[in-house]
Amino acid sequence: MRVELTSMIGRLGLAVERKSATADGVDGVEKDDQALRDSLRVSLSELKARSAAAQKNQDIDDSSLPDLIKDLLKRIRALKEQIEAKKEELNAVMSDQSLDPDAKRLKIETLQSELASLQGALSSAHATLLKALREQGLTDQQMQEVSSLLMK
Repeated sequence: MRVELTSMIGRLGLAVERKSATADGVDGVEKDDQALRDSLRVSLSELKARSAAAQKNQDIDDSSLPDLIKDLLKRIRALKEQIEAKKEELNAVMSDQSLDPDAKRLKIETLQSELASLQGALSSAHATLLKALREQGLTDQQMQEVSSLLMK
């Protein structure tokens, strides 16, 4: 599991600065205490979200496949999720009657362009996976494992 600590470390540094300022008697720091608590809660929420994402790919990590194949499968899965989210966003914009027609057209065109880019990236990832599968010389069992992981 990979956890990005830079934002949490930055927030911790901010907390230390605020605590130091409080000790020195700087005014207005009390208001920042609530903001500090809120930011720490957000950090825990972000950590929980990342943990959920790691668990989502646990089946790939637990497989007997080479790391290159695992990384490609994770990338393909992430791209599929992004494509689904973009399709939902596009459908929402298309059904939104409150938007100005020109603004709606522009937003639809933008979303369609983003969707095409994501689909291109997915095609590229599939091609890279096929090439890697040929080069890795996987067993029949591993090939079945790849196939089942792609279906999820």
